[in-house]
Amino acid sequence: MSLFQLNDTGVVHIHGHLDRDTLAKNWWGMLNSAEKASLANLGKCVLDLGDVERIDSAGLAWLINAVRDGKGHNVDVSLAQVPDKLLKLARISEVDTLLPVT
Repeated sequence: MSLFQLNDTGVVHIHGHLDRDTLAKNWWGMLNSAEKASLANLGKCVLDLGDVERIDSAGLAWLINAVRDGKGHNVDVSLAQVPDKLLKLARISEVDTLLPVT
């Protein structure tokens, strides 16, 4: 199974681990051209973290960069079903205000 699956409503279901071992490149770079066009057309995207089993500081940075990259392509990115561990890590790192949690 891939790290994430994008549906036609702009919801990205993320599975497994978001850590330094699984994240080789940024989110926007992991999308194919059809996925990029779909998100640009929708103008929004929800990263659903409900199936994330593990996340570390690399995963947190990846999510912050996903929000930034979305804005750069006129796509509003928000996070749903955010694990408590991620919220705690974001608070400790003082970046919790950068995460648009719905």
